[in-house]
Amino acid sequence: MPGKVSPDDLLTHVFGRTGETDETVIQGPADGEDAAAIDWPGGTLVVSSDPISLAASQVGTLGVHIACNDVAASGADPRWLTVVLLLPTGTESDALEAITADLDAAAREVGATIVGGHSEYVDTLERPLLSLTAMGATDSFVPTGGAEPGDRVILTKAAGLEGTAILAADFGDDLGVSEETCERARSFFEEISVVPDARVLREYATAMHDPTEGGVVAGLVELARASDVRLEVDRDAVPIREETRALCGAAGVDPLRIFGSGSLLATVPAEAVEETLDALEAAGLEGAVIGEVTDNREDGSDTGGGDEARSGFALHLDGEAITEHVEDDLYPLWAAADEETD
Repeated sequence: MPGKVSPDDLLTHVFGRTGETDETVIQGPADGEDAAAIDWPGGTLVVSSDPISLAASQVGTLGVHIACNDVAASGADPRWLTVVLLLPTGTESDALEAITADLDAAAREVGATIVGGHSEYVDTLERPLLSLTAMGATDSFVPTGGAEPGDRVILTKAAGLEGTAILAADFGDDLGVSEETCERARSFFEEISVVPDARVLREYATAMHDPTEGGVVAGLVELARASDVRLEVDRDAVPIREETRALCGAAGVDPLRIFGSGSLLATVPAEAVEETLDALEAAGLEGAVIGEVTDNREDGSDTGGGDEARSGFALHLDGEAITEHVEDDLYPLWAAADEETD
């Protein structure tokens, strides 16, 4: 099954192999952290890389926003981008035109400049593969691993926006969902950026994380793991749009376990919740409290043993404890589609 490398494999094979030690690195590779933070004369330089390998529609738009979202979720404004674009051999020039036009428009939308990259044709590819690195600067880096017991968990917009748009664009013709619903769902591509969300939330958040592959559930598990806390989340409190329910129901997938770009998870102190939600509303953004951060000891008691006394992170979703790597529900759909075309 395609998807992210497991946390165990990252710990075993990746995180300990990072070359020379550099004291200017504030945040390097770590479980649940999607961006690096580097001390530099202008403050803190935030850097993040992300690929787009399976979506068939609007890959340029998705590529820019997904890379920039990780920078924004770390408290920075994205400013610079590099692009690696690999195309199947024989790709027509109109496809290249469409991808680069989308890259240009999306970069302008977030206020970022494409400063370089690489492109080539590859015989073994069946669809374009795009990978972007985004960079930005901030005076206050916000990690994924900053959640504290007592914080509340906020989700902006709604769950599964990117996944809903992909379902409509890539599979809509086969799902028996009305064209009107699919058209509205495809428009969710226009909401993939969380740069505006992050600009509001970074003033209040102890941690921020954008749910991508594996959706809201995966994003919450990653936040819990990075912060070494327990999250108590109520499924019914998670906003899900009508179009998402319709398409996910037709496809047989969980709205909380499909690509979630477009929404932003944040933990904020309980006393700041009302002010945070008011600030989101003033910016024209939806936000909802979906859960609470608790200590990851089973009984929450202070044993005096520090971190060593803790029982481990977890996401508790309606009482179900989730700690394992979460696979995205859309991957089997793409796999089935590829088998049909072989």
